This record gives sequence, structure tokens and C-alpha cells, in this order.
Amino acid sequence: QDKEKLEIRKLNDPPSAETVRDMIKYARNVIEEFRRAKHYKYILYHLFIVFLDFFIPPSELLEICELSLDKMGAVFEDSNVYMLHMMYQAMGVCLYVQDWEGALRYGQKIIRPYSKHYPSYSLNVASMWLKLGRLHMALENRPAGVKALKRAIAIMEVAHGKDHPYISEIKKELEDH
Repeated sequence: QDKEKLEIRKLNDPPSAETVRDMIKYARNVIEEFRRAKHYKYILYHLFIVFLDFFIPPSELLEICELSLDKMGAVFEDSNVYMLHMMYQAMGVCLYVQDWEGALRYGQKIIRPYSKHYPSYSLNVASMWLKLGRLHMALENRPAGVKALKRAIAIMEVAHGKDHPYISEIKKELEDH
């Protein structure tokens, strides 16, 4: 599946091998920088030390994600693992700042490639369906929320077993909405 995971955008003038290599290098670097930024923030937060020089506001983290997605999107398809990684980070930032619509937009872009790249009963896919379901519910789109949560449950029943507490919790969530 490596070819699917590293899919290059189909263009009239395909990018050169060097352009693709450079973009992979760029993607790896920006992902590492993003991880570092999140790590510093995590350490500072948990040690209750605030050095504003190291704190990167969520709006800037989201901007980093969006600029990187624009740049990488000129070469990579949305199903490319580097694009998916950055979309997942952007979704996380949106969740952090309670931008439910933004998080939902990224999640909807992520779910189809996740379903293609991961095995049928992957908990990564179930987790994404769970997030999408909860986002739809928060945005008062109950039909879409129920559908997504049921998809998460179907996967989790196979992965965890039908009697798992997670599944009971999600079913209760459905009943309460």
C-alpha cells in the first residue's frame, strides 16, 4: 500500500522525482517542527512555567498546518500520509480551540483515506468515526452523528467485543441525544 499512502497529485505536468523528494523532506521537517512545538507547549504547561518565546498560540499552529497543507497539496494527494498527518494535527488544533466546524471539515477529509489505508476493523478508523459523530452531534446534526457513531460502534464491537464499556458508553450517548 506504499504507493497509495504516498500518492502524488495527478497533474498535466507531473512533478519531477527531485520535486517529490524535496516535498517529502519538507513534509518530514514540518511534521517534526510541529511535534516539537506541541512538545514544548506540553512541557511548559505541565511544569507551570511560561516562557512566551516558546509558546506558540493555537492560531499559529493552525496557520502552520494550513500553509503546509497548501504547499504539500501542490504535489501530494489528500490521501498521502503526510497530508493526512497534517490534517489530523489541524483537526486537533481546531478541537483544542473549540472550532467544531473546522474540526469536522478536517475529519471528513481524513476518514475516507483512513478507511482505505487501515484494516477494516482498525481502532484508528473507529476513533475518527467517533470524533466525527460527536462533532456532528455538537453541531446539532443528529442524523449524521448517529450514522457516524454507529459506524464507530460496529468497528469497536469487532475490535473490543460487544460487551466492552466503551461501546456501552457510546450507546448511552446515542440514547441521551
